[in-house]
Amino acid sequence: MQAKRLIFGLSATVMMAISSMGCAMAQDIKEASTDTLMKHVQALSSERYQGRQAGTESYFDAAEYVINELSNYGVKPYKGEWAQLFQIECNEVESASLYTHSMRDNATEKYVLGSDFVCAASTGSGYTNSPAAFCGYGIDHESFNEYKAMDVKGKVVIVMSGVPNFLAADIAESYSTIRDKARVARQHGAHSLIVVNMSETCGPDEVQLRLFNGEGEHFDKFPILMVTRNCGSALLNGEPRSFEECLSNLQSEHKMQSFLMDKNIEINVNAHYNAKAVTANVVGVLPGFEKPMSNEYIVVGAHLDHSGAQGTTCMFPGADDNASGVAAVLETARLLSLQQIEPAKRSVMFVFFSGGELQSLGSRIFVSNIKPLNAIEAFINAECIGTGDSIAVLGNKRFPALYGIADSIDQATTKMMVHGFETAPRGDAAAFAHIGIPSLVFSTLNGNKHVHTPSDIAEDIDRNMLTKCATLMFQTVYELTWGDYQGRSRRSKAYKF
Repeated sequence: MQAKRLIFGLSATVMMAISSMGCAMAQDIKEASTDTLMKHVQALSSERYQGRQAGTESYFDAAEYVINELSNYGVKPYKGEWAQLFQIECNEVESASLYTHSMRDNATEKYVLGSDFVCAASTGSGYTNSPAAFCGYGIDHESFNEYKAMDVKGKVVIVMSGVPNFLAADIAESYSTIRDKARVARQHGAHSLIVVNMSETCGPDEVQLRLFNGEGEHFDKFPILMVTRNCGSALLNGEPRSFEECLSNLQSEHKMQSFLMDKNIEINVNAHYNAKAVTANVVGVLPGFEKPMSNEYIVVGAHLDHSGAQGTTCMFPGADDNASGVAAVLETARLLSLQQIEPAKRSVMFVFFSGGELQSLGSRIFVSNIKPLNAIEAFINAECIGTGDSIAVLGNKRFPALYGIADSIDQATTKMMVHGFETAPRGDAAAFAHIGIPSLVFSTLNGNKHVHTPSDIAEDIDRNMLTKCATLMFQTVYELTWGDYQGRSRRSKAYKF
């Protein structure tokens, strides 16, 4: 891959690259630049990077963008290499189509990729034009079997996402993911699966794509579509029961609503699945200026990847999730490079994780392989900071001393942090917190309303919120680099994988 060659090829030259801007100017800048932040958000969420799906050429192009920006700020590749390589599951959808054909009047309805449906991340390739069946939530447990007395062999099965709230948790757990539902449908002989998105995190007319579909086998020749709730209703138009009636009866009567449908469904998916695609975390270092503290690291990170694109009509820009977080980390690097009056004593490591959309895989890979692990004094994470009404800094439940630094800075400057509840680090910070590295996640409250949808665009970013949050994060990192903070326990420093 050309992008992959570039990510390694820069290593030798960037080792010597120091930003002329940072060296020539003795500055002490404390606030983030809105224009610089938005430049990054707009670039990374543009069509050029096609949603930055981990394991794709477009992701490596986005990684190259990050490397170029870091090199401009004098950041050096960690131990001579920018890329921390690892393997990841990757499924690229080249094309997909969905039609219904009524058996009553031969009417045909066409549905649009990116507007009415997307392919599930775990979809296989294939074509089918088959009768359809609705099977509720797709459960076949002996206590609640929605396939009972249903012959779905050779058919397209339609189910709802999630599980009903009246089922015991130990039963529901086996049917909660898309891969679970696909496994059950295939066991009953279905040719394909359509999942109606019941998530409350997007509107009934908006597609949504999450790359983690659960654990289990990939079914290479088994197409799986995820349709909007409105599309789900349309698929059941003219059937014995409407979608809304089925849902209402399930919730009120706790009775199966499965039935064979009076239409054929035509599906054609062309996807390229790779169980061992190559991706990379990007890791750079801005050295500290005072020994022995320069041998200690404050790690600042954000996940770079997002949900990608499908065909030519569907892209997930990921402006808030997580181009906004990446922008804040890049801006922290830029501002630290300008602090010539009082430069950082500790070194700062900048990490842009891949696999954030796959159970934060990149951060787990990083923590498991970085050396020396005991030199990391704190981890600061940026996650979806471009929308919302206040700043949420997560981590006070586990690391109150570290949280107190951000809190005191906020009280003196931004005055936007929300208080009153205890939180633990999550997402990419979870791997660090798990082994006792003090960690904070800078995020927002009541934001990220377009999670994993095509509507997560740069135009909807709240510039003031983005700037305030990035400023607070930078000032917190800057404070940690001075050396007064000593929050890492001896026990956690002794941790070994």
